[in-house]
This record gives sequence, structure tokens and C-alpha cells, in this order.
Amino acid sequence: MKLGIIGVGHLASSVLKGLLHAGVAPHTICLSPRGHGPDLAAQHGFNLATDNASLVAESDVVLLAVRPADAADVINGLPWRAEHVIMSACAGVTIERLALGAGPARVVRIMPITASELGASPTIVYPMLPECRSFLEAIGTVIALDSEDQFEAATVSAAVYGWAQALIRTGAEWGARNGLDPVVARQLMARTFVASGRIQGEQNAPMDDILASLCTPGGITETGLRSIERNGVPDAWTDACDLVLRKLRGTD
Repeated sequence: MKLGIIGVGHLASSVLKGLLHAGVAPHTICLSPRGHGPDLAAQHGFNLATDNASLVAESDVVLLAVRPADAADVINGLPWRAEHVIMSACAGVTIERLALGAGPARVVRIMPITASELGASPTIVYPMLPECRSFLEAIGTVIALDSEDQFEAATVSAAVYGWAQALIRTGAEWGARNGLDPVVARQLMARTFVASGRIQGEQNAPMDDILASLCTPGGITETGLRSIERNGVPDAWTDACDLVLRKLRGTD
């Protein structure tokens, strides 16, 4: 199975690092000749297409990772075949819109994150097609969804990924101001978030019960959590999720 990538920017570069780390052979991947394509091809041995038409002709699966506003125009008029699968990582661009310019090709929506380079991306996908599985499993965990509406809601998690990093930065900076070595503060805060995610993701107990088990009456977790609630942080977080979803659905 040969993979072509149209739109070799920051996200696609992270995906490529993850694929290489997972042992995918560089010669089975073809890059478009714009963005980071030429440099990455020279550095790692990927094939470099002369243009997008030749890339499509040489590929079985095509990852589309261009700016959402450009997605429909970029794929229009290319030599798509019924055997082709387009994996679109263009947030907010519907399958119907892409299919108009993709002819007989099948369109799948995916949303990897830059943790792909570590093989740690929780990648949502709709619909799940077998041609996509090996590529998506190479960069992390595959989360198949049942509808495009679900996919849109789940895409908000890609924004949450950035917000969590902002919280890690805030905690690390606070720790450094209070005497911790900045490197130690950063590692401690980052790994605390990883630990929290694993507990919630890998245990079957209700999420409220897991949190309640940490909140000893009068203890430090409860004290801080009550302050967060008084300052309206949970409501602000929910409002931010709602705002992003409206933007993705084009209703903002």
C-alpha cells in the first residue's frame, strides 16, 4: 500500500516521523513538492512527486493535510480512481464537500495530533476503512466513530490537546516561580497530566468516583478544586468546547 501526502506542513511532518518510527519504509511514501516535502524527501528518502497529479497516480491512499479553506480546490481535477482512499485531516471540511472534487475516490476523515511523531496520537476516524488502519495504528490509537456528526464533536479534542499543553505550561511556570528547577517543574507537570489521563482512560470506575477518591475532605485536592469551580473554570472550558464545535460545523 503506497501513501501519498498532499500538504506537507507541521501536522504531516509529525505523522511522517511516527510512520518512520513504526518502521514504514520511506520509499512507500510520496510527498507533494511544496512545503516541507523537498527537505523531508532529501533527508529521509521519501519519494517526491513532480506535482499533485503524479502523486495521486502513484498512490493508493492519500493523506490530505492542507488548510481547510484550500482542501476542496486542491483535490479537484486530480486523476482519482475508485480504488483510491483520501484520508482528510482538514478540520471542518465535510465528506460531501470533498467528494464533489474527488470523483470515484472514497473519502475518510481523520484527525491525528502532533503526538503522532511519538506514536501517541488518539486518532479519530470516520468512516473506518481497512486501507487506513495500518497507517493510523502506526501513529497511535485508532478511535473509529459511527457518524460524521460524532466526528465533528470528537474533533474538539484536537483543540483540547493544545489547551492541556497551556495548562501544563502554567503549572510548570508556577513551580519554577516557587523554587523548582524549571526542567523539573516541566517534567513533573507534564507527567502528572499523563498520569491523570491514564487513570481515567484505563480504569473502568465512573469518572466521578475516581475524582472523588482523590478529594479528601479539607485536603489539598478538594481545596484547589473548589477554588477552580468558584472561578468558573469548568464553565469556561465547556464554553470553549462549544465555540470550537460551532466553528467546525460552520454555525459560529
